[in-house]
Amino acid sequence: MAIIDIRIELKKGVADPEGSNTKKTLESLGFGGIKSVKSVKMFEIELDLPENEALAAGEEYCKKLLANPVVQSYKVTVR
Repeated sequence: MAIIDIRIELKKGVADPEGSNTKKTLESLGFGGIKSVKSVKMFEIELDLPENEALAAGEEYCKKLLANPVVQSYKVTVR
C-alpha cells in the first residue's frame, strides 16, 4: 500500500487570478509583507500498489485527467 501526493500548480508566466485576488484581499484586511500568493491544487490518493507502481499510476492520473500540461505543472511523491 502507498499514499501518493500530487501537487498541481500553474506554470511560470500563466496568470493566477485566484492567487492575485487572495493577495489583494489579505492586504485589504491589513496583512502586510505578502510578496505573492499562488493557488495550488493538492490530491492525496491511497493505493493498494507498491511504491514504484503507485508513482507511475500518479503520473498517469495527471497526464490523463488531473493536470492540463499546457498551463500546469505537477509533481507526484510517494510517502
